[in-house]
Amino acid sequence: MDGRLIYLMGPSGSGKDSLIEAAREPLRARHCEVGRRVITRSAESVGEDAIEVSRDEFVRRRRQGDFALSWQAHGLDYGIPARIDQWLNDGRDVLVNGSRGHLAEAQQRYPTLLPVLLTVEDEVLRERLLRRGRESSADIEARLHRNALFAADDSRGDTKIQRLDNSGDLAVTVANLLKLLSVSAIPDRT
Repeated sequence: MDGRLIYLMGPSGSGKDSLIEAAREPLRARHCEVGRRVITRSAESVGEDAIEVSRDEFVRRRRQGDFALSWQAHGLDYGIPARIDQWLNDGRDVLVNGSRGHLAEAQQRYPTLLPVLLTVEDEVLRERLLRRGRESSADIEARLHRNALFAADDSRGDTKIQRLDNSGDLAVTVANLLKLLSVSAIPDRT
């Protein structure tokens, strides 16, 4: 594969969906595709630009080999459509909204994968989670705790996880993402 998979991770509320949407056109200008996830929909996934399917439909698609990557988290099934392999084979880079818990499996399938962890200051994250109103106070504290544990270990295997702070202005985060891609051996193919 000539293209490279950019594997974006981060806690719920870190702004992954906002970043992906804001970066879509600048990425497209760099000949980088954005892969849309397939999700068994629930309140947890509201707001993401994803393809909603029932659990039965998801299982059917997984059995047919429709996913390049798939996993379960928070009671949902997630899949990255297999079409990303064609984009990668065509030399296009691809950004996907990945799972921290599935990173090792993704790295096995895509050895040149660039893992990017979207971070956010705890108080900013807490405020975002409170504002959206989907989690209880206990759920929010559990998410903050899990985030701290993962953020403390910024490497997995031989691959260094690149950090990208999203505590401030989204335009700055987009610019920093593009800069990160430039210095991480993902060439600007314009």
